[in-house]
Amino acid sequence: MTAPDKISGFLDEKDQKRLARLSRRGIVGPTAIYYAGVTAPIISASMSVMVKNAIEMAGFSPYWQWFLSALVAAFAGISWYLIFIRWSYRSADDPFGVTRLETEVCALDECLQVRRGGIETRIDWASILSVKANRGFTSVLVKGADALIIPDVWFNKDKQARRNFVERLKQKAGV
Repeated sequence: MTAPDKISGFLDEKDQKRLARLSRRGIVGPTAIYYAGVTAPIISASMSVMVKNAIEMAGFSPYWQWFLSALVAAFAGISWYLIFIRWSYRSADDPFGVTRLETEVCALDECLQVRRGGIETRIDWASILSVKANRGFTSVLVKGADALIIPDVWFNKDKQARRNFVERLKQKAGV
């Protein structure tokens, strides 16, 4: 058994945003699309009725009542749909206090171990989809779980230590 490779540090705001982008993967679930599609027409119809009644009381002709209520209804439905879809894949920054907890990543012989605060996660090497050394950080994509970010600053400007760590991850994961 060889000695484990360990690295640890804190995620700054930029790393947190990178992690959110990697974890999000741009997928909006079918439930969110269903609810956006069901509620948008209801909001659109409600706006149409409200605007038509208000314009009718103002004395507009039937043509303008129809035209303006349809226009407002269309914009209301489209706006609600876009807002709802956007809400479905955005989350608050740092929802779990990740940036305030030290993260330790340890490449053991049998698995990749990640410890953040009081939580330890063991990831089987076969579950790692990719290990990519990017500018400023290394990303580890895991099957069925959120991505992992290892910022370069954790290596204290030691480029060789970073290269060795990344190569060890790639070798163990077989990617």
